[in-house]
Amino acid sequence: MAAVDQFYLLYREISRSCIFFVEALAVVGAWYTLRKCVSLVFGTCNMLRLHLIPKLGGEIDLVKRYGKWAVITGSTDGIGKAYAEELAKRGVNVILISRNKEKLEAVSRSISETYKVETDFIVADFSKGREAYPAIKEALKDREIGILVNNVGILHLYPDYFTNLPEDVLWDVININIASANMMVHIVLPGMVKKKKGAIVNISSACCCQPAPMLTTYAASKAYLDYFSRALHYEYASKGIFIQSLIPFIITTKLVPCSKTISKGSIFFPSAGEYASHAVSTLGLSTRTTGYWKHAIQVMLGKCLPEWICVWFAMYLCRTIRKEALTCKVK
Repeated sequence: MAAVDQFYLLYREISRSCIFFVEALAVVGAWYTLRKCVSLVFGTCNMLRLHLIPKLGGEIDLVKRYGKWAVITGSTDGIGKAYAEELAKRGVNVILISRNKEKLEAVSRSISETYKVETDFIVADFSKGREAYPAIKEALKDREIGILVNNVGILHLYPDYFTNLPEDVLWDVININIASANMMVHIVLPGMVKKKKGAIVNISSACCCQPAPMLTTYAASKAYLDYFSRALHYEYASKGIFIQSLIPFIITTKLVPCSKTISKGSIFFPSAGEYASHAVSTLGLSTRTTGYWKHAIQVMLGKCLPEWICVWFAMYLCRTIRKEALTCKVK
């Protein structure tokens, strides 16, 4: 009985000495929970502001706010083509830039006939480095460009390990994904500053938010675009220029042609047209957004998960796509 009493007294003394630490941990836990709840509420409100209210409140007059001409790179397929069509639907004249003249002519003619706007195109191969830009600069010198969309980008045929990538592919990623955005902004931005209005949209990717193994170079190039956009915003917002970083999640495009996993649209993978119709609605409202409410939910959930879970999922998806691509290649 004495031993029991002594154990009880010892337990009570230990409990008294630890109560401060228990209370401190409770305060830390409550503060962490409160921060997460507040972040979730603000994220939800921001998502509604960006993706619901614009649809209910009517479209912004992009011509009046930014100007009558838009330049879109990589505009014969995927997001670039869909974004050009959305701008034309809102009355903006478009200048398309890509390397395939036949496709440019076809898309330019289709947009002009469908949406009754003026169109033009410039043939340019951004993989050639500096030689592409003098012709672009000359073609745009007398145009009052109100919107620039840096969409052109390249991804190796399928996710793969870094050492498996040829040097030519690495240089193409740098020249097309990174250098093109810098040079196009350098060409167009002075005119916008002179007019004190304009918008630049750099299409990055949600893979810039977390490490993306097997897409290492591509993801790094998209992270560059994201930081490039955010820094430019702080430099030029006071001069009337709106700069937006779009960070979409997976979209059904021809970027990975051999993958059945993302070749068809689904509740998770929207078509380029569906994505563009939402993304254009966020122009002028947010400097950094996924552009699409379903993607916003996916990114918001991803931020709540530990990095290792996100990386594990990315590796699983990339390995699945790689396996499909290699099987397709063998056939």
